[in-house]
Amino acid sequence: MAEYEDITYVIEDSAAIITINRPDRYNAFRAKTVDELIKAFRSAWADRKVQSVILTGAGEKAFCTGGDVKQRAETGDYGPSESGMFEIGNLHKLIRDIPKPVIAAVNGVAVGGGHVLHVLCDVSIASETARFGQAGPKVGSFDAGFGSAYLARVVGEKKAREIWFWCRIYDAQEALAMNLVNKVVPAADLLTEAKSWAAEIATKSPTAIRFLKQSFNADTDHQAGFSNMAMTALDMFTASPEGLEGAAAFAEKRDPDFVQHVNWH
Repeated sequence: MAEYEDITYVIEDSAAIITINRPDRYNAFRAKTVDELIKAFRSAWADRKVQSVILTGAGEKAFCTGGDVKQRAETGDYGPSESGMFEIGNLHKLIRDIPKPVIAAVNGVAVGGGHVLHVLCDVSIASETARFGQAGPKVGSFDAGFGSAYLARVVGEKKAREIWFWCRIYDAQEALAMNLVNKVVPAADLLTEAKSWAAEIATKSPTAIRFLKQSFNADTDHQAGFSNMAMTALDMFTASPEGLEGAAAFAEKRDPDFVQHVNWH
């Protein structure tokens, strides 16, 4: 069994439960976190006993708040990784490609890159205390790949543009109304409900589920090209004065000054 620092990985019955375990940073991910998530998802893929994956966050405040902006402000990147690269794009691909349903158990705030993670999961179950939204344009970041294009498939173009352009926060019932989540339950019942969904999927034909997941994915797999291009653009943008201003403002708890970067030419 692999040793983890930023996450926990346990198997209960037929489900692998992967928990982002950085509550002191509202479960924001650094490069090491992403490496460990990839390792855990691959372990779940290879384990014949595992028929579904539950992804959640430690504590009661946050599911995941995306990339660790404080880390980016301190070091200019998301810290060291095994490959020397920030592997978030590969994590997105893995969540889609693993031939087993991935259930997001959203226990608190899911914003930014954390919001993208739950959107990419096959289904999402939310605590009544969960909150959802995007923050990229507020902190000098964006996800112009799966995080926007696939989101539009989930909630529709108009709502997806609202979510990204205005960076509003939505409660669990609002998320349910826009089909962003499948079910809302009391906070105390969240993991129990997720495990119940996992137990139910374990009674189904795993080969049929595999074909169905791949069929659903086939309709949007072309978005991987957008995602790759967006990740390249984001690498360049986060190192620009505009991107650095967003991270610095977040770390310093002040409003960013983006006016000087307005350029419509």
